[in-house]
Formats: sequence, C-alpha cells, structure tokens
Amino acid sequence: MTLTDNAQVIVDTALRSTAPHDLEAGKYYAFVTPGGLQKVDLTGPEYTGKLARKTGTTTVRDAESFLAYWTKHRDDNSEVYADNERLTVTAVLDANAADEPRFGGHRLHLALRETTAWKQWLRNDGELLDQETFAEFLEDHVPEVLEPAGAEMLEIAQSFQAAQKVDFQSAARIGSGQRQFQYVETIQSKAGQKGQLTVPETFVIGLIPFEGSDGYRLTARLRYRIGQQGLRLGYKLDRPDEIRAKAFADVVKAIGEQIDTAVMNGTPA
Repeated sequence: MTLTDNAQVIVDTALRSTAPHDLEAGKYYAFVTPGGLQKVDLTGPEYTGKLARKTGTTTVRDAESFLAYWTKHRDDNSEVYADNERLTVTAVLDANAADEPRFGGHRLHLALRETTAWKQWLRNDGELLDQETFAEFLEDHVPEVLEPAGAEMLEIAQSFQAAQKVDFQSAARIGSGQRQFQYVETIQSKAGQKGQLTVPETFVIGLIPFEGSDGYRLTARLRYRIGQQGLRLGYKLDRPDEIRAKAFADVVKAIGEQIDTAVMNGTPA
C-alpha cells in the first residue's frame, strides 16, 4: 500500500467516524468527501423562510389605496413619479440612495380607471343619434344632468320619444337660450297637424372621470341635423380632455399633500 493510499484510508476513516449534525439554515457550507468538494447552500428563502428583499409591482386604483401601501413600505429613499400622458403615478419604494445603488424592484403603481358614466358620455360625444336613441340615452343618464333639473331633462327625452311619427322641418334659436324644433304630424289621424319641441341649447352634467376621484362639471352643447334621415340629435362636450387632465392633477396633488417626498414629473427607469 502506498503512502497516498494510506492517507486516503485515514481520511475515509475520519469521515466515517465524524458524528452527523444538522446544518443551520441561512448558511453556506463546503466540505470534502470521497467524491470531491461538496457545496450546500442554505441561504435561500425556502430554507430561511425570508425573502432577501421585497420585489414586485402592486397596482392600485385610487389615491387612498396608493397612500395606504406607500405608508406601509416607503423609506427615506423612496421616489414617486407622475406621468401626465399615461395618467399614472408610480412609486419606486427601494429606489437608489444618494450614496449607494439599490435594486429598484419594489414598486407601487396607481393606474386610474375611468368610470362607466364618463366613458359613456365620451363615447357619444360629437355623434348624431336618431331621436329614440338620443332620448333613451338622456333617460339613462338623468342622474348626471345638473342643469336643467333632472325632471325637466326626463320630460324632454320623453317628448322626443313621443314625436316619432313627425316630419321635422326647421329649428330656430329663441331668446331664452333654447332651440325650438318645428314639426308636422305624419300619422294618418293627425296628418298636417303642426307642433314644436323646445330643447335647451346647452346643459350641464356632473361626472366623476376616475374611480375614487372628485366630480367635475362639464357643459354639453346641443347638436342636430334635419335631413333625409329625419331629425338627428347629439351633444358636444366642452373640453373634456382638460377636465380629465385636471382630475389627474388633483389626484397627484392629493397624494403629494400626504407624503413628504416630492412627486416628480416623468416615469422611473
């Protein structure tokens, strides 16, 4: 038996005689066995029960939820960005410190969601509808009409529904800021009988652009066309994009007033 063989026998004997013991979670081990160098890494979260760092992006839908999550996870180096084009607010909770880099992998994202009423009013903005469709839309959205009173707007909608078998001939602006439509009955029992419908040229609606945001007043201007398809009606909202931008700015302002970190204009890297 060679000297090398004798040395290996001694090593093998020592290994077999060593009492086994538990390895401690959270540590890294390296040891020599007859098969060579062996490594055991017990530093992972599956062994320690703890993540090395916070990661992931949480998406919320209103400023209140944003502030709740921010308060729980922020630190002195957390950053907040507002994107006016995307209408989003993003917080990098583990942003780089002034004197050391950090991961930037734990984020909070406020993605505002438009309300159903806002989307419905915007969908028909500038469109001309037939009498019945326009009347049904007004009936469905009476709660959002501020001026004139909802009862008056409902009466106008019902008048358009009742005036289905008529021939609209003209429309004139009258002194009270209203539009008066002249028509002639076409049903057999009333053929030739004339009538008129009076509708306000403008009406004011109250809408909440985003879920959880404040409400805003918008002016809607009556639009119409009398042609071969009969009377078609619609409305044009007064600068809805500016209202949406203001609503977003107010959300950002509400967040900025509750945190001690400057809200920067832009998006994080």
